[in-house]
Amino acid sequence: MAAYAIANVHAVEFGPDIVEYLQRIDATLEPFGGRFLVHGGRVEAVEGSWGQDLIIIEFPDHDRLRAWYDSPAYQEILPLRTRHMTADVAFAHGTPTGYRGADALKH
Repeated sequence: MAAYAIANVHAVEFGPDIVEYLQRIDATLEPFGGRFLVHGGRVEAVEGSWGQDLIIIEFPDHDRLRAWYDSPAYQEILPLRTRHMTADVAFAHGTPTGYRGADALKH
């Protein structure tokens, strides 16, 4: 089942490192089936507080998400982002096809 890398971006210092990161990230995603679902889209906070941007990257499953994040190719460019961006980053498991809210009560 799908898994997601999610970033709640609070601040970005846009400069050469971020440009390089953006130019190189797609090549790190491709071998693991990752694709952007949301990239920098403005967030309309209707409850609670949010950062300025939201990023969601979908992977076919959690193993491939984790393999991407831990890959030498991604680890090489990661500091380009972390030195210039303040964000909360999390990994989330998706739900199976046909999942309904009440299914959470079965656990």
